[in-house]
Amino acid sequence: MEDLTNNLVQSTDARVNVTYSGQNGDLPDTVFFEATDGDVKSWVTEAVVNGGIPGIPAATDANFEDFVVDRFAATEERPYNLIQLRPKTPFG
Repeated sequence: MEDLTNNLVQSTDARVNVTYSGQNGDLPDTVFFEATDGDVKSWVTEAVVNGGIPGIPAATDANFEDFVVDRFAATEERPYNLIQLRPKTPFG
């Protein structure tokens, strides 16, 4: 399993956390923190279709078009940028 040591993430990069079909996992590679929402959704779609996100089974019909992209800058508690891709919620 990949070592997810926080200090390996460059200040311009981010980890991507995905919630899909009741499952949650992280994209194995970091991405540019300022990437467009469309790019993030495209990368995650490709990864889920191909079974490339640990914790999320492959799904050939994966579609993230209506998902929300949240971005969180690094903090003292989490010393790396984070992008979360999640379904819309009725109370969000």
